[in-house]
Amino acid sequence: MPGKPGHASHLNRLGRTIMNIRIPDHLSGFWNAFAKATGGVDAARFYEVCIFGDSEELANELAELVLSGTERATAGSVWSCEAEGRRIPVSGDLSIVTNWSGEPLCIIETEAVEVLPFSEVSSEFAATEGEGDGSLSFWREAHRQYFTRECARAGREFAESMLVACERFKVVYRTSTNAA
Repeated sequence: MPGKPGHASHLNRLGRTIMNIRIPDHLSGFWNAFAKATGGVDAARFYEVCIFGDSEELANELAELVLSGTERATAGSVWSCEAEGRRIPVSGDLSIVTNWSGEPLCIIETEAVEVLPFSEVSSEFAATEGEGDGSLSFWREAHRQYFTRECARAGREFAESMLVACERFKVVYRTSTNAA
């Protein structure tokens, strides 16, 4: 589950909402090290700070899967993006992944996003997400539980028809201390 980014302002260009999100001060050193290591990067590509999962154990486990290259995708509910005033990620977005305590671990780049009902997520996507045994049945059960908890916290009910943003990403930066 993504964490809360810094201040956001919204621009609308040709019917597409563009968010201008500020990199949180406590992560600016990590971002600057990434920019230096890659020869520069436009800070406007920063999308959010990501904490995968909704508990310390799950967040740290999923962060390790991202660092190892096992997890190369994630899914989030569209309505939660809307409720938080965030747009759905787009190809080229950059996000800082942290562990539960907020320590930056890596930067991921969104490669593609497909929005579809929960019930239509494919076995190929589940395998790319890389959790559990990689099967669609594991993905559905684990994500049904996660989205049910997320919905309950927001006073909503989980439904198989709820839209999810299925995001594929690649790790583009990590420090030498957390290299896989």
